[in-house]
Amino acid sequence: MALPLRDEFEVQTPAGSGSSSGLLTYVPYLLAGAFFGLVAIRSEIASWYRIYEMFRFESFHMYGVIGSAVLTALLSLWLLRRLGVKSRDGEPLHVRPADPGRYRYALGGVVFGLGWGLVGACPGPIYALLGSGYAGAVVILLGALLGTYVYGRVQQRLPH
Repeated sequence: MALPLRDEFEVQTPAGSGSSSGLLTYVPYLLAGAFFGLVAIRSEIASWYRIYEMFRFESFHMYGVIGSAVLTALLSLWLLRRLGVKSRDGEPLHVRPADPGRYRYALGGVVFGLGWGLVGACPGPIYALLGSGYAGAVVILLGALLGTYVYGRVQQRLPH
């Protein structure tokens, strides 16, 4: 089953490119992911202890990281718009507004937060945790894959 916005996420390889040059197009993404993983581990945002502290309101560390990420995204998007930067397709950058009055965002946030709190890990740094030697991250990876599979099976019955 396809996700509702499939066309926004299709991977396009350059015309006439062989498999080796097609794979080379992913190198920047691999490097960005490796950098994110390094930052996640070094800043302790992938630390079960830090996540536990956050959910018990014992430390500002995670709230500061999340808040600074939101602020950085806000300022970056504002700056990109101000400079007139366009997408690869030449269109102006925009953020699609959320549908107002829909409970799915709250429900999705609750499910995500419960999983995050129960497991003690966000899905973002799963591979960074595995690469750092945290064998327990295999359980998180399997849970993320299972959740993705279940969503694919029931998405047609969910309110989109």
